[in-house]
Amino acid sequence: MKGGSSETRFMQELLLYAASAALSCLVLFMGLRSLDPNRDASKKAMEHKKEIARRLGRPLIETNTYEDVIACDVVNPDDIDVTFDSVGGLDSIKEALYDLVILPLRRPDLFSHGKLLSPQKGVLLYGPPGTGKTMLAKAIAKESGAVFINVRISNLMSKWFGDAQKLVTAIFTLAYKIQPAIIFIDEVDSFLGQRKSSDHEALINMKTEFMALWDGFTTDQHAQVMVLAATNRPSELDEAILRRFPQSFEVGIPNLKERVAVLKVILKDENVEDGIDYDHIASLCDGCTGSDLLELCKKAAYYPIRDLLNDEKNGNSSRDPRPLSQLDLESVLATTTRTTIAAGEYSRLSPQSSGWPWQRESGDYQD
Repeated sequence: MKGGSSETRFMQELLLYAASAALSCLVLFMGLRSLDPNRDASKKAMEHKKEIARRLGRPLIETNTYEDVIACDVVNPDDIDVTFDSVGGLDSIKEALYDLVILPLRRPDLFSHGKLLSPQKGVLLYGPPGTGKTMLAKAIAKESGAVFINVRISNLMSKWFGDAQKLVTAIFTLAYKIQPAIIFIDEVDSFLGQRKSSDHEALINMKTEFMALWDGFTTDQHAQVMVLAATNRPSELDEAILRRFPQSFEVGIPNLKERVAVLKVILKDENVEDGIDYDHIASLCDGCTGSDLLELCKKAAYYPIRDLLNDEKNGNSSRDPRPLSQLDLESVLATTTRTTIAAGEYSRLSPQSSGWPWQRESGDYQD
C-alpha cells in the first residue's frame, strides 16, 4: 500500500512540475513576444500577405523577417483608384507604356518566346515637378494588375551593420515571390544618385546590392519584376543606374491641347456651368503643369462657397453652392501667382538669396 501511494505521489509531483514548467515557458514566450519591437510591423505585414494571397489566388507565401518589413510597403492594385483615364493628356506616353510595360505583365504568354520579347526590367519617368509622373506610376500598377512595392528609403536604413543590404535583398526576393510585381522608387535620385567618395559606406553598399540584384549574374531575365522610378533630376542619377533603364519617358510641361485634357479630367465630376470654354482657360495657363492646374481649380472652387456665405449674411439662405463658372477660373488666374514664379522673383530681389536651393545650374530641372 505504501509503495502504491508513494508512486501516486511521485506521479502527481511529476505532473505538477511539468505543468509548472510549461506555464513558465508560456509566460516567458508571451513576455518576449510583447517586447518584440517589430511586433506591430510583423502583424501588419501578415495582414498584407493574406490580402495579396487572396487577390492572387495563391497560398500564403513564406517570408523572412526582412521581407515582412518590405511587405508593409506592398500596395494592392485593387486599392489604387488612378487609371490612365485619370491622367489628362500624355497620350503618346500612355500608349508606349501600355505596349512596353502593361501588356507584358498582363499577357506573359505573348512575351515568353526568345530574348527580344522579355519583360522590361526598368522604366524611368523624368521631368519637372507636378507633371504627373507619380500618377502615371499608380496608373501602370492599376492597369497591369501587378503588385506594387512602394520602396521608401527610410525603411531600408538601419543602425545595424549589414541590415540595409539584407532589406534591399528582401525587396527583390519578395517581388519574385509575388510576381508580377512593380518596384517603384519615387525621387530615385536621392537613393541611386551618382556614387561619390564622400558617400557613407552603408549607402554605397546599398546601391551596389540593388544594382547586383536588379541586373546581375543571377538575375532571372524572364521574371515579371520591373523597377519603375520617377525623378525630376535625371542628370544626378548614376551612369550604371541609367544603363539599367532601357526605357525612359520625359513627362514635360503640357501643351495647349494637353492642358485642355487635364482641365476636363479635373472638372469632370464637379458641379460646373455648361459651356465653359476650356480652350480659352487653357490658353491663359501657359507654362502650368498638371499640379498647377489642379491647385487653380481648387482655388476657383472657393468662389461659390464664398458667395453662399455672403448670401447667408444678407439673409438669403441657399442650400447648395452655385456651379463653378468660367469667371471663377479667370478670376483665379488673374489674381494668383504660381509659387515657383513668386519664389524666383523674391530670390532676384533679395540680397541674401545667393544660396537659395532653386538657383541651380541651367541644365537641371527647376523645382
